[in-house]
Amino acid sequence: MAKILLVEDEQDLAKQLEDWFKREQHTIEVVFNGQEALTRLTVYQYDVVILDWMLPIVSGIDVLKHMRAKNNRTPVIMLTARESDDDKERGLDSGADDYLTKPFSLRELSARTRAALRRSAQASNIVLTAGDLELDPVSRTVTKGNREVHLEPREFNLLEFFMRHPRQVFSAEALIDRVWPSDTMISNDAIRTYIKVLRKKLDSDSDESSLIQNVRGVGYKFEPGR
Repeated sequence: MAKILLVEDEQDLAKQLEDWFKREQHTIEVVFNGQEALTRLTVYQYDVVILDWMLPIVSGIDVLKHMRAKNNRTPVIMLTARESDDDKERGLDSGADDYLTKPFSLRELSARTRAALRRSAQASNIVLTAGDLELDPVSRTVTKGNREVHLEPREFNLLEFFMRHPRQVFSAEALIDRVWPSDTMISNDAIRTYIKVLRKKLDSDSDESSLIQNVRGVGYKFEPGR
């Protein structure tokens, strides 16, 4: 599971890509111009940005330059109809991690996205483990000991995020930002409910013995040693 920002002004293509990545269980947000992309990138964090070169208002290359000038190292895959070596060189030199020329296959973009995520250590197909707890991102299954734990999609995404960031403390707001789509209306109380449900499903009876720990006044962290 990754949180993807797609910046593409061709609405039919954007819809096609949105549907594809949702089927792959990613959270994807779509904007149609460079200015809106800059606004989203100022407020929210993403695991990868898929960025068209030719955009209204602010071009994709200028969005990319702005990101790198602000030290935003989020992986960026550029989409463009430009085929010349000079254009490819310009895009890569501006900070793009990869470059894909239109038209392209959805499978190729998907594979390049996975590669970008692996390189950034934000996501991986490796099974995640913590004691007798195992989470498989590919099959989207969770087991604890010898039993399978059924999780709803958002519960799974939240647990996967915790397991990819062990011992790091996240506020409820940070969890909303990283796990839920940016336009989702969800409260801090809802996050507490999700944490409670996860603990119950993972057989933790109290905060002290839970893999997911409360950090008083700050937020939550995942303790794999418990």
